[in-house]
Amino acid sequence: MKAISIKQPWASLIVEGIKDIENRNWFTYYRGLLYIHASKGFDIQGANVLTMKYPEYRTLIEKSDQLRGGLIGKVQMIDCVKSHRSKWFQGKYGFVFQSPQKIEFHPLRGQLSIFDFSFNTEVVKKEKQMLLFED
Repeated sequence: MKAISIKQPWASLIVEGIKDIENRNWFTYYRGLLYIHASKGFDIQGANVLTMKYPEYRTLIEKSDQLRGGLIGKVQMIDCVKSHRSKWFQGKYGFVFQSPQKIEFHPLRGQLSIFDFSFNTEVVKKEKQMLLFED
Protein backbone atom coordinates (compact mmCIF):
# COMPACT_ATOMS: atom_id res chain seq x y z
CA MET A 1 0.00 0.00 0.00
CA LYS A 2 1.08 3.63 -0.59
CA ALA A 3 0.62 6.60 1.75
CA ILE A 4 1.59 10.22 2.08
CA SER A 5 2.09 12.15 5.34
CA ILE A 6 0.26 15.45 5.61
CA LYS A 7 0.09 17.81 8.58
CA GLN A 8 -3.19 18.44 10.30
CA PRO A 9 -5.63 20.10 9.76
CA TRP A 10 -4.90 19.63 6.03
CA ALA A 11 -5.08 15.82 6.18
CA SER A 12 -8.57 15.93 7.70
CA LEU A 13 -9.75 18.47 5.12
CA ILE A 14 -8.65 16.05 2.39
CA VAL A 15 -10.38 12.95 3.77
CA GLU A 16 -13.53 14.98 4.44
CA GLY A 17 -13.65 15.92 0.76
CA ILE A 18 -13.09 19.62 1.37
CA LYS A 19 -9.53 19.96 0.05
CA ASP A 20 -9.08 18.30 -3.35
CA ILE A 21 -5.39 18.98 -3.90
CA GLU A 22 -2.18 18.68 -1.90
CA ASN A 23 0.61 21.17 -2.63
CA ARG A 24 4.16 19.90 -2.92
CA ASN A 25 7.44 21.16 -4.34
CA TRP A 26 8.21 17.85 -6.05
CA PHE A 27 6.71 15.92 -8.96
CA THR A 28 5.53 12.31 -8.92
CA TYR A 29 4.35 9.88 -11.59
CA TYR A 30 2.34 7.94 -8.99
CA ARG A 31 -1.39 7.55 -9.67
CA GLY A 32 -3.87 5.35 -7.83
CA LEU A 33 -4.98 4.51 -4.32
CA LEU A 34 -3.18 6.62 -1.74
CA TYR A 35 -3.68 6.50 2.02
CA ILE A 36 -3.61 9.76 3.92
CA HIS A 37 -1.33 9.73 6.95
CA ALA A 38 -1.88 12.53 9.46
CA SER A 39 1.61 13.40 10.61
CA LYS A 40 2.41 14.22 14.21
CA GLY A 41 2.87 17.85 13.26
CA PHE A 42 0.06 20.40 13.37
CA ASP A 43 0.05 23.55 11.23
CA ILE A 44 -1.21 26.03 13.85
CA GLN A 45 -0.66 29.04 11.60
CA GLY A 46 -2.59 27.38 8.77
CA ALA A 47 -5.33 26.33 11.19
CA ASN A 48 -5.71 29.91 12.41
CA VAL A 49 -5.98 31.27 8.86
CA LEU A 50 -8.46 28.54 7.94
CA THR A 51 -10.62 29.26 10.98
CA MET A 52 -10.74 32.97 10.16
CA LYS A 53 -11.43 32.43 6.46
CA TYR A 54 -13.78 29.43 6.84
CA PRO A 55 -15.41 29.51 10.28
CA GLU A 56 -17.62 26.59 9.27
CA TYR A 57 -14.52 24.33 9.49
CA ARG A 58 -13.71 25.27 13.10
CA THR A 59 -15.04 22.04 14.64
CA LEU A 60 -13.26 19.85 12.07
CA ILE A 61 -10.01 21.74 12.63
CA GLU A 62 -10.28 21.34 16.40
CA LYS A 63 -11.01 17.60 16.07
CA SER A 64 -8.12 17.12 13.65
CA ASP A 65 -5.67 17.97 16.42
CA GLN A 66 -6.61 14.64 18.06
CA LEU A 67 -5.96 12.61 14.90
CA ARG A 68 -2.20 12.66 14.49
CA GLY A 69 0.44 10.01 13.92
CA GLY A 70 -1.58 7.59 11.82
CA LEU A 71 -3.70 6.78 8.80
CA ILE A 72 -7.05 8.56 8.67
CA GLY A 73 -8.32 8.01 5.14
CA LYS A 74 -7.68 7.23 1.53
CA VAL A 75 -8.09 8.92 -1.85
CA GLN A 76 -7.55 8.24 -5.51
CA MET A 77 -4.62 10.28 -6.72
CA ILE A 78 -5.48 11.12 -10.32
CA ASP A 79 -2.84 13.65 -11.35
CA CYS A 80 0.18 15.77 -10.48
CA VAL A 81 -0.14 19.25 -11.98
CA LYS A 82 1.72 22.55 -12.25
CA SER A 83 -1.48 24.61 -12.24
CA HIS A 84 -5.07 23.99 -11.18
CA ARG A 85 -8.30 25.92 -10.73
CA SER A 86 -8.83 24.57 -7.19
CA LYS A 87 -8.86 27.29 -4.52
CA TRP A 88 -6.47 25.05 -2.57
CA PHE A 89 -3.71 25.04 -5.21
CA GLN A 90 -0.68 27.11 -4.15
CA GLY A 91 2.29 24.94 -4.78
CA LYS A 92 4.85 24.26 -7.39
CA TYR A 93 2.99 20.96 -7.93
CA GLY A 94 -0.46 19.82 -6.89
CA PHE A 95 -1.44 16.23 -6.22
CA VAL A 96 -5.05 16.02 -7.40
CA PHE A 97 -7.35 13.77 -5.35
CA GLN A 98 -10.76 12.20 -5.92
CA SER A 99 -13.06 9.88 -3.99
CA PRO A 100 -11.89 10.71 -0.44
CA GLN A 101 -12.89 8.23 2.22
CA LYS A 102 -12.31 8.26 5.97
CA ILE A 103 -11.04 5.09 7.60
CA GLU A 104 -10.71 4.04 11.19
CA PHE A 105 -7.59 5.63 12.71
CA HIS A 106 -4.58 3.35 12.35
CA PRO A 107 -1.40 4.44 14.19
CA LEU A 108 1.58 4.43 11.88
CA ARG A 109 4.90 6.19 11.71
CA GLY A 110 5.04 8.57 8.77
CA GLN A 111 7.79 8.96 6.22
CA LEU A 112 8.88 11.44 3.59
CA SER A 113 7.52 11.36 0.04
CA ILE A 114 5.00 8.71 -0.99
CA PHE A 115 5.88 5.66 1.06
CA ASP A 116 5.05 1.97 1.26
CA PHE A 117 3.43 0.41 4.31
CA SER A 118 1.49 -2.73 5.17
CA PHE A 119 -1.55 -3.21 7.36
CA ASN A 120 -1.75 -5.81 10.07
CA THR A 121 -4.13 -8.75 9.37
CA GLU A 122 -7.16 -7.30 11.19
CA VAL A 123 -7.00 -3.99 9.34
CA VAL A 124 -6.56 -5.78 5.99
CA LYS A 125 -9.78 -7.72 6.64
CA LYS A 126 -11.67 -4.49 7.41
CA GLU A 127 -10.29 -2.79 4.31
CA LYS A 128 -11.23 -5.75 2.09
CA GLN A 129 -14.75 -5.68 3.51
CA MET A 130 -14.96 -1.94 2.76
CA LEU A 131 -13.82 -2.53 -0.84
CA LEU A 132 -16.66 -5.01 -1.34
CA PHE A 133 -19.21 -2.34 -0.42
CA GLU A 134 -17.70 0.53 -2.43
CA ASP A 135 -19.20 -0.48 -5.79
